[in-house]
Amino acid sequence: MTPLPDPLARPMHRAWLIDQATGLVDLFRATTGGPAGFRMLGHDGRPMFGPDEVFGIHDTARVVHVFALATRMGIPGLSDGIDQGLRFLWEAHRDAEHGGYFWSVNANGPVRADKQAYGHAFVLLAASSALRLGHPLARTLLDDVTQVIEARFWEDGPGAMAEEFAADWAEIGPYRGQNSNMHSTEALMAAYEATGERAYLDKAVRIAELIINRAARAEGWRVAEHFVRGWQVDHVYEGDPMFRPAGTTPGHALEWARLLVQLHDLSGAKHGWMIEAAKGLFARAVATGWDASRGGFVYTLDWDDRVAQPLRLWWPNAEGIGAAATLIKHDGDALASDWYGRIWDVVAGQFIDHDRGGWYPEILPDGTPGEAIFTGKPDLYHAFQACLAPLLRPGFHMSADMAEAL
Repeated sequence: MTPLPDPLARPMHRAWLIDQATGLVDLFRATTGGPAGFRMLGHDGRPMFGPDEVFGIHDTARVVHVFALATRMGIPGLSDGIDQGLRFLWEAHRDAEHGGYFWSVNANGPVRADKQAYGHAFVLLAASSALRLGHPLARTLLDDVTQVIEARFWEDGPGAMAEEFAADWAEIGPYRGQNSNMHSTEALMAAYEATGERAYLDKAVRIAELIINRAARAEGWRVAEHFVRGWQVDHVYEGDPMFRPAGTTPGHALEWARLLVQLHDLSGAKHGWMIEAAKGLFARAVATGWDASRGGFVYTLDWDDRVAQPLRLWWPNAEGIGAAATLIKHDGDALASDWYGRIWDVVAGQFIDHDRGGWYPEILPDGTPGEAIFTGKPDLYHAFQACLAPLLRPGFHMSADMAEAL
């Protein structure tokens, strides 16, 4: 077994990570068992559910993905939740008339019937993770969403995903986005590891070439979020403040850093630029995105690297941990080693609710948990993966065989 480099090899730290990961899974068991999709959790960790509850496709798919990861790690008792989530994706989110998957639904049907690349990426991720467990619905779901991606979203010319369509597949507009393509890259790698089918990996490489090797490199390792139809960067775009904020998002640079090392490894280490890019993205993000006075990464910067949205959210910090751990394991990266503990100190001191479990999604300027954008404790996916990434052996990633990776 390849020895783990410090600071990841400390036995007490690894035991703490396992305890945190297990606690997150145990907390989110309460999301299952309702009459429809997974219920959201309040700040107190209790389910919030009402007759008009709206279920986003990515929320359901992410819980399925993490429950499948946790099951493969050896945490029992999650099979019913995985089954509930997969069936809800197939029976409630799937559009039986036009094909594809609705963005959000409630107990009565679709709330937003549009078809988003972001949502379809997470369906592919959930199906791929469940396929590793042999779930009887997973292959059906994976084949279906793959066909939809190939027929509707994939643009072979540029090598990337189109963004959004109406329920009947009328294109909504010329917008092209990196966020949906980043998560498509994650899901395509998981599908490749689950099936061995090279076409998934080839698509992931092409997306990374376009978004990172071409666009982010040209922007000095800033990740451009928004593009026009021909995949030219749109520097002045201002969209949804949560999913499409203006400017740049350091958390996405950190997320890409982790994914690029995984893509490099899965591709047989043939693309050296991926490691160069991962290190460049990480260095730029920690240099420009860290709040020096309060700790943690800010949400967005403008194109001059000035803070645009100072709100500190949980997920950029979770992705900073995952990126640092991945770079440390790749080659003992000194910068990542320095930042790994620094990020965890802020997360453990400000974001983790040590009394009731889970992570607060945002910390207000006065240092208290807030709900300016998010309600309750909406996330298992980012927080769990922040705990899991440092535990994996060098050369193994989220979609690997957990029997070998841990």
